[in-house]
Amino acid sequence: MNDTVVEVANLVKVFGTGRHASKVLDDVGFSVQRGETVGLVGESGSGKSTTARCILRLIEPTSGTIRFEGEDVLSFRRAKLKEYRARAQLVFQDPYSSLDPRMCVEDIIGEGIRIHRPRQKRSAIRDQIVELLELVGLRPDHLPRRPAAFSGGERQRIGIARALAVQPSLLICDEPVASLDVSIQAQILNLFVNLKSRLGLTMIYIAHDLATVRHLCDRIVVMQGGQVKEIGSRDEIYGSPRDPYTIALMRAVPEPDPVVARERSRERRLASTAEGIAR
Repeated sequence: MNDTVVEVANLVKVFGTGRHASKVLDDVGFSVQRGETVGLVGESGSGKSTTARCILRLIEPTSGTIRFEGEDVLSFRRAKLKEYRARAQLVFQDPYSSLDPRMCVEDIIGEGIRIHRPRQKRSAIRDQIVELLELVGLRPDHLPRRPAAFSGGERQRIGIARALAVQPSLLICDEPVASLDVSIQAQILNLFVNLKSRLGLTMIYIAHDLATVRHLCDRIVVMQGGQVKEIGSRDEIYGSPRDPYTIALMRAVPEPDPVVARERSRERRLASTAEGIAR
């Protein structure tokens, strides 16, 4: 079996035409191996989410290739595209707008199962939904409730369960903790770590900074202005970043140890003073 789940090469996306054309992706390329979590990192507007949406065929790339488990994603039509939509799932950034407020939890999570596996009995589907709820840290008595009854962190757990319901080969997480409180962010990140360990998930995890990816990602793709600036393992990116943009991102990562943070701040001030004297 091919261990490469996703392979992106020479990906270009241009919005608009003529004088109004805007190239938001420029020769993007990277791969994701089975069981691996790859982080797409960069500031807002760097092309991370556009890359993810091209991979999922939510938008069409202008040029380039996207292969999923060896198959050409851009050639998929109708039934094949529907099948692909089950194999590659998205966890959205906003847990409030991504859940239908009129649907109960049982229907939200079970909808994908009913669409992609319509022959399953209702009782079997319900058993799967209960199992998924428990997997993400929720309870069976949550089944009849609607999204308004839950906190942001609980809603994101529901969204994760919905994505996992169709047993995808790839989970794309588009800044899934960005709109949550810091304490809740840690809980959701730990949930992803546990799910990865238990289910052997393959993931693309999108974030606008490096602070949230260190705990979860095996490799990191750094993007700026629609281009890939650097690709490396977590240890390489955190320990010895090469590109100036990556170095700038690293400097912006909050340092959890206040003593270390003060020392690094002092070192930067001394270095800045020394540079001023040298000029």
